Amino acid sequence: MSTADPSHAARAAQDSHPGQAAVALAYQRFEPRAYLRNNYAPPRGDLSIADGVGPWKLRCLAQTFATGEVSGHTLIDIGSGPTIYQLLSACTHFKDITMTDFLEVNRQELGLWLRKEPQAFDWSTYSQHVCLIEGKGESWQEKEHQLRARVKRVLPIDVHQPQPLGAGNLAPLPADALVSAFCLEAVSPDFASFQRALDHITTLLRPGGHLLLIGALEESWYMAGEAKLMVVSLCEEEVREALVCSGYKVRDLRTYTMPAHLLTGVDDVKGIFFAWAEKKVGV
Repeated sequence: MSTADPSHAARAAQDSHPGQAAVALAYQRFEPRAYLRNNYAPPRGDLSIADGVGPWKLRCLAQTFATGEVSGHTLIDIGSGPTIYQLLSACTHFKDITMTDFLEVNRQELGLWLRKEPQAFDWSTYSQHVCLIEGKGESWQEKEHQLRARVKRVLPIDVHQPQPLGAGNLAPLPADALVSAFCLEAVSPDFASFQRALDHITTLLRPGGHLLLIGALEESWYMAGEAKLMVVSLCEEEVREALVCSGYKVRDLRTYTMPAHLLTGVDDVKGIFFAWAEKKVGV
């Protein structure tokens, strides 16, 4: 999640939802590079392993976008964190992409990659893999150029606020589609907070628009450097229930069990979910 002044957001949340305030404060210790090393460098970032988590996530996204049903002009990535892989297949189908995050350090990390700064995290293996599975003959350099060209803005967001992007935000609303990976469960102290956060981001999406949601299953904590961050533990049926309660028709819901060789001690995650949901008209 994101806001221009996280400490203010934490104080505001203190009154109504103390657990959310604690989460916001804990995130001030989040280290983007440590998070990237833990999850997007080998072993978890080894895309050559057939049963790896990286290839599974990229395949879910590529297959969904390949249907041609998730398309339009505007897309918002909710809680981008310091990662861009979740948009590699999306950028072919949307000309105006907004990336968002609660933390300024994550928005700065995204800026390094978008500006092609030498110290930016290297996503080329992910870009190469997406080009391979999409099979369009596109080079990974072309893929990255297209994504950079179509990300129009990187904004603060706070998914625990009824207006997650704040008043007078710069993103064109409502969006034709939303993508969100490892955000809502990671910033929600309990299921009720997760449900509210999902309700809040749904207001950014047009009726009939699509949400692609990726998240952790049965995870209660993860590390990002010195920060040990709490996560609401979810099961597959709770994800489905939350989507239905927020006014979605669930088009696809897949799960992945984390194999033993990827249980590296940086979290206690048991699996991953991928959901494709369509916002019902009239919601």
